[in-house]
Amino acid sequence: MDVIDTVFEVIDMRSFSNLWYWIALAVLWSSTSHWVLGVPHDLIQRARREGGQAQQDVEDLVRINAGRLLHVVDHGALVVTALVSFWLSGLAVLAFVYEIEFAAAVFLLLAPLTLVVWLSVRVCRRIVAGENTGAALHRRLIVHRRWTQSVGMAAIFITAMYGTWKNINVSILH
Repeated sequence: MDVIDTVFEVIDMRSFSNLWYWIALAVLWSSTSHWVLGVPHDLIQRARREGGQAQQDVEDLVRINAGRLLHVVDHGALVVTALVSFWLSGLAVLAFVYEIEFAAAVFLLLAPLTLVVWLSVRVCRRIVAGENTGAALHRRLIVHRRWTQSVGMAAIFITAMYGTWKNINVSILH
């Protein structure tokens, strides 16, 4: 057995039957919904309860991360949008036209994240426009977290249904 065969055996290109894929999907959405604009949810809750240094930390983290995201969007949106569109459409064609399961698995991981990034850019614009302190900031971050969780739940459901369908089809054909 050579190295390539070992790598493909460990990775298992039939992604939807691989436990590691489902673990990665769960970790991806758990992390994405916990870290709202780079701020951990527990810090947001502590800032709501206690204020003080925790509140200052939340405001500083949001200011820094919103500024970074908006800088990338404002100075490279065309290039980033073109690259993301190219890669996602390529993955979609490989996944759903040529029926490459690994491409479908990667597409189902990345496509919903583009929606979360778009939502994050909208939230950053609102925060920079004035909702950057106190209760308004907390409310904005919590609403954004709920939207992110909703996208994640829908993504997990769609991925689970598609993965189950693919696994049933593979087991019937073999």
